[in-house]
Amino acid sequence: MPINPASSPLPSLRSRLLLAAAVWLLGITAAASYVVPTFIKSYLVDQEKEQLYLYMDELTAMVDVDSTRNVIAPKRLSNPRFQQPYSGLYWSLSINGLELRSRSLWDTRIQGDEENGYTGPNKQSLLVVKRQFFLPEKEEPVDVVIAANQEPLLHTLKQLTNGLWMILTVMVIGILILIWFQVSWSLLPLRRLQQKLKQVRDGEASELSGRYPAEIRPVVDDLNALLFHYQEVLERARNHAGNLSHALKTPIAVLHNEVGKLPPEEKARLQPTLAQLQQHIDYHLGRARMAGAANILAAKTAPSLRVDAISMAMDKVYVERDLILVNELDSDLMVAVEKRDLDEILGNLIENSYKWATSLIRVHQLPPTPGTKTTESDRDTVTIVIDDDGPGIDAQACQDAMKRGVRLDETTPGTGLGLSIVAELTHTYRGRLGLEKSPLGGLRATVQLPKPRN
Repeated sequence: MPINPASSPLPSLRSRLLLAAAVWLLGITAAASYVVPTFIKSYLVDQEKEQLYLYMDELTAMVDVDSTRNVIAPKRLSNPRFQQPYSGLYWSLSINGLELRSRSLWDTRIQGDEENGYTGPNKQSLLVVKRQFFLPEKEEPVDVVIAANQEPLLHTLKQLTNGLWMILTVMVIGILILIWFQVSWSLLPLRRLQQKLKQVRDGEASELSGRYPAEIRPVVDDLNALLFHYQEVLERARNHAGNLSHALKTPIAVLHNEVGKLPPEEKARLQPTLAQLQQHIDYHLGRARMAGAANILAAKTAPSLRVDAISMAMDKVYVERDLILVNELDSDLMVAVEKRDLDEILGNLIENSYKWATSLIRVHQLPPTPGTKTTESDRDTVTIVIDDDGPGIDAQACQDAMKRGVRLDETTPGTGLGLSIVAELTHTYRGRLGLEKSPLGGLRATVQLPKPRN
């Protein structure tokens, strides 16, 4: 089982809030950058057309018919630009194929249509208004066109749009900076809570202290209640396990003695049942002792020191074996495992090596494989290796050895529960236990355990 099986974490609250604000602001800015210039253009065009319609009213009022029934137009209008060639302000009259033009058009005409737009002298883009009216002396309608060069209008619109973009950009940046400060200030209580949790995890505090906003205070109170309840339950469970162990030792010892006095037939019939009872008691007491230990937030133990302590005890028990244990673990190496649980894990594995090793036991940390990419799981875990130069076991036996109650050699004292408890205890800490062939010739036990979170 991997140490960190959870999927990748979601973005932080600050990132989510800032991203939501940025998306909202960019959406509003994009809408404003389209809608506002459209409104401005519509307003400017309407104002320009109103002025053109005034010129059209003036021109229409001054159109007349002479004595020969020909349409005549005024030589001058109120705006002198109609007299200046290519001035950007033009008019034209047409009736029955006859066309009259303003002097400003000079030798050109207003060309184009509504769909493709109108052009005038020097390919000026024109804004055009049209009208059709009748003269009393004429049966045919008179078509009037007033046009103005709209390039100055478009240039003004472009300047306004550029100014608007500058204002919107400054506004968006300013609002995002303001929102960043607002979000950072609003999330300060959560950051304080994170620091307090780290202190609890590192064993520097037993509860979460400090003042928090009304929205966070219930969570802090519930966490404190949970921490207190958990510590009480864990300590009570450990005490009950210890008390039960002491309470059962004497009756079981008495039963062993009494069964030893029975005739061989009855002894052979009762001893397997009594051994099975001892196995169950040892197994469940071990489970009860390690229950809940993996979640102690402040758990932090140095494996090197525990290996030295276990080695000293084993040297006394197996003094006649004349074994050498080489501890190569760094004294600064730490694992996030409670001290008694680490003793249980390493103690069972080292004792197993003492039982089977010929002369040498080596305890060291497994380095990363050269050329392989280091994963997040590798960075957050420690792999401790215990090698011995004993006879070793085959691959199938390695799997069977971790099953509860399985003993590969019935001539060696034991209950067959040690490796099973080690496997379950390691799993409780979200680690892994592995058995394989050792380079020394015997058995290699690898234990992957989590590092303390800094």
